[in-house]
Amino acid sequence: MVYRLALTPGEPAGIGPDLCVQLAQTPPPGVELIAYCDPQLLRGRAEMLGLPLALATPGDTPRPCQAGELRVAAVPMATAAVAGRLDPANSAYVLNCLRQATGAVLAGKAGALVTGPAHKAVINEAGFAFTGHTEFLAELCGRETSVMMLATDGLRVALATTHLPLGQVAGAITRRRLIEVLAILHGDLQRRFGIRQPRILVCGLNPHAGESGELGREEIEIIEPALAESRAKGMDLVGPLPADTLFTPRHLDTADAVLAMYHDQGLPVLKFKGFGHAVNITLGLPIVRTSVDHGTALDLAGSGKADCGSLRYAVETALEMLRLRF
Repeated sequence: MVYRLALTPGEPAGIGPDLCVQLAQTPPPGVELIAYCDPQLLRGRAEMLGLPLALATPGDTPRPCQAGELRVAAVPMATAAVAGRLDPANSAYVLNCLRQATGAVLAGKAGALVTGPAHKAVINEAGFAFTGHTEFLAELCGRETSVMMLATDGLRVALATTHLPLGQVAGAITRRRLIEVLAILHGDLQRRFGIRQPRILVCGLNPHAGESGELGREEIEIIEPALAESRAKGMDLVGPLPADTLFTPRHLDTADAVLAMYHDQGLPVLKFKGFGHAVNITLGLPIVRTSVDHGTALDLAGSGKADCGSLRYAVETALEMLRLRF
């Protein structure tokens, strides 16, 4: 079976195009990669990198890409991209690539979506409200709630909140939100990863998980009731646990995933363990979506120094998730 994957390079001034060109040099076997982007962007970046690249329009029947080959569904840029130099004029283009690629997966024309890094600030500078792929794709797919989860070998970390200023985190953690996130995380670990009864560790919000209310009452008033209600539905949940001791072998050796309360509570640990070889997965969508674990790295764009390990891992993870469906 040949799997067709929709691929978006992300910010055209960043390393996303480099990674796509590099990945094309040794494509995964049995996979057709369709890049939704401007073909001139890929040609120009391949020339800068000194790498061969043959582009072709995808046909009706998927066929594996050969070395140095990519299929392209053309999406025109507003203006030529310069490696390392952001241009708000191309922000609408970045979003259009995502819309078209997501639409193809929703329509069954591709099996999964794999995304390169976008630059949130320049998209917002152009006048588009964009907090990240996770929220944008949820809206495209008609889902009110989605969950960001990063994974590397031996560790999965999901987030109760995503890209919020720290001062807004506590107010965003509600009982309803946690119950919805836990249901999505539990359900997708079963459905997307084949784990029959997932064991999920849940971080507290405050130091020492609130120290019995002395360091904050969110654990007592919000997190513990949400866990109790979710356990009543058959979920195997442990917590709330202090985040500073949760990420140790004593706890992690028997866990399938961790739910952190906010971005910088859980992701530094995961990225220390597997940065460059980790994958960002959006849970709660009707499609499979994976992405790189890093940003646009403007300083490396066009230099040949970018490592496509995370993009390759994102493709491999998408394939594993697709194979579980058959």
